[in-house]
Amino acid sequence: MKSLYAGDLPTATPQVIAATADSLPEQAGALQRARAFAEPLLATQSLDTGENVLQHADAVAAILRTIGGSEAMQAASYLVYACDHLNKPHEIIAKAFGDNFADLALETTKLVRLQRMARLAQQSASHSSSAAPMAQTAAAQTESVRKMLLAFSKDLRVVMLRLASRLQTLRHFAATKLPVPPGLASEALQVFAPLANRLGIWEIKWEMEDLSFRFLEPNTYKQVAKLLDEKRTEREASVDRLRQQLADELVAQGVHATVQGRPKHIYSIVKKMRGKSLGFEQVYDIRALRIVVPTVPDCYAALSLVHTRFTPITEEFDDYIARPKPNGYQSLHTVVRDAGSQPIEVQIRTQAMHDHAEHGVAAHWAYKEAGAKGYGGSVTAAGEYDAKIAVLRQLLAWERDLSGAHASDGQGMFDDRIYVLTPDAAIVELPQGATAVDFAYSVHTNLGHRCRGAKVDGAMVPLNTPLKNGQTVEVTAVKEGGPSRDWLNPELGYLVSHRARAKVRAWFNALAMGETMAKGREAVEKLLQREGKTAIKLDDLASQLGFHNADALFEVVGKDEFSLRNIELLLRPPEPAGTQDDYMPLKKPRGVSGGKGGVLVVGIDSLMTQLAKCCKPAPPDLISGFVTRGKGVSVHRSDCSNLRNMVQRSGDRLIEVEWGAPGGKDGNVYPVDVAVEALDRQGLLRDISEVFAKEKMNVIGVQTQSVKGTAWMTFTVEVAESGRLTRVLKIVNELSGVRSARRR
Repeated sequence: MKSLYAGDLPTATPQVIAATADSLPEQAGALQRARAFAEPLLATQSLDTGENVLQHADAVAAILRTIGGSEAMQAASYLVYACDHLNKPHEIIAKAFGDNFADLALETTKLVRLQRMARLAQQSASHSSSAAPMAQTAAAQTESVRKMLLAFSKDLRVVMLRLASRLQTLRHFAATKLPVPPGLASEALQVFAPLANRLGIWEIKWEMEDLSFRFLEPNTYKQVAKLLDEKRTEREASVDRLRQQLADELVAQGVHATVQGRPKHIYSIVKKMRGKSLGFEQVYDIRALRIVVPTVPDCYAALSLVHTRFTPITEEFDDYIARPKPNGYQSLHTVVRDAGSQPIEVQIRTQAMHDHAEHGVAAHWAYKEAGAKGYGGSVTAAGEYDAKIAVLRQLLAWERDLSGAHASDGQGMFDDRIYVLTPDAAIVELPQGATAVDFAYSVHTNLGHRCRGAKVDGAMVPLNTPLKNGQTVEVTAVKEGGPSRDWLNPELGYLVSHRARAKVRAWFNALAMGETMAKGREAVEKLLQREGKTAIKLDDLASQLGFHNADALFEVVGKDEFSLRNIELLLRPPEPAGTQDDYMPLKKPRGVSGGKGGVLVVGIDSLMTQLAKCCKPAPPDLISGFVTRGKGVSVHRSDCSNLRNMVQRSGDRLIEVEWGAPGGKDGNVYPVDVAVEALDRQGLLRDISEVFAKEKMNVIGVQTQSVKGTAWMTFTVEVAESGRLTRVLKIVNELSGVRSARRR
């Protein structure tokens, strides 16, 4: 049986490469065209790190090519940096390369700008006299990671471009020996390297860790490098010889296995020394081998062969297959010495154990999703959709890794939020403890209203089940319907998101408003039917009553805030149409004998006169007379609109009249109407009435109406002459809340 050597295998394609392989359309000569397009824009430009932009883009494209990125993806690296130098980048790039390239370039550029601004803010804070608190620094990194995660979820290709760009930035500082901004190196070590690790892009992960550590702790880096008695190339050659020997012996024993060997990188050595408080001489896995076999029995068969071939160090053996770690990790660990007494760490595991160890829970899910198609040295999900789901879950696992790192310091990085997946492989951000109902409202308000059930990772769950990071949520909805009032009960735990709660409340408020308006409409329509006025347009009726539209009228009527009596008064006014000439007798004080009345008809003696109710004239108003049929002369104010209408029809009946005794010396008093508009308040009617009382004006009638905080009042007062009324209205206008007071 032939053994599979690591050297014989093609380089395993990282999952993110597989998930984005067909996302950009391959175009003939796309890479050359993209570089030619960007060169005149970038050749003379520099990044804030001091590196030439075109050289940076060239290097990013080369890194993408190394990790298996397509030619189209390499072309995108040039277009990203061209965006900053174009007036309408999306339009121009889309015209030259298509919308797909334009979308990727714009999305990546947005993230680059956000990270650049965050880095500059951190640098300015570090240069200020008062250093920024650690909490602020952690909060800034939290927000940066959050934006990265959401940007990656929109377009997975952004991940590759950002990883390659950050690695090239570190290479630039290593080559130029320029001082590295501390924030840039620490972010690469704490954020980008774990991301590359989660996505299985080992080349970037290892190099990024070593370069970042070299910049952050140069003395420690040099010390460990010096302690390594072999150069890296020599160590790699030594490990490769051991791998070859072990692989040959496994073949001889009939064990089908993949044998991988690699020396420990400097950062991983330091990390282990610090994590286990070991001295350099106690780190046994400076040289390490990994054996991956099909089954668990094969693991123990391989272990037996290793212990036979090499000298085991008994106290360094651990069986994590029989006793898995709390996080589910399984493997056989042993340390042996070769013929030269050099220690070698050997790990033996199955493929499923290996994927779980390398990618955590995300890879475990991806392994199940891939099913019978299996793995050829790396996770290969069944189809583009499964690959995308697997990568998104790895991104979420990366976020949890960072959260756990901060939680160990007593401050959770993402304690207040979780990220779950839709069936279409999109990430949805929710508050901690959110349920499927919160998820539904986050996707779309209408979906939330119609939500009736949910599946989490394919299993039906109650709607108030708290969701966890990385779960895939599918909502079952009815075609029509609304939320349940139980969802607003905090004790039942259906809703955590304030946004979702507000949407549910808004739905019930709208429902209650609809019922209120229906009640108001029914009452108004019944009144119109009773009065025989069904032909009236409802919007016109509302406008006459001071409302913007009929719905506003129905609302206040339905809430019992507006009396139907007001509508009746409008429909049946005290002065029906066509009775403008009704008689209005003059009121005289006691002891005054009746004479000819207060009005004289010029040139005619002893002719009956009467004051019109429509305009209620009073001295010294300019007046005119109109001869009526059987009721003498009707006296109107000269500016009365009814008088103008009657004159247009019968102009020959207009006659000249005048007041009998000037200045009210005849003892007559005249009723006039005063209209007051004011901000409704307690005591308003009392205050206005007191003004009339102090001015010795008799109030013989009052009508009031209040709508939405505004009061309309009509006072009927008796005056001897209208000039005095003008002075009284001026006093009323000065009262608190009064907007206008005028004679009608």
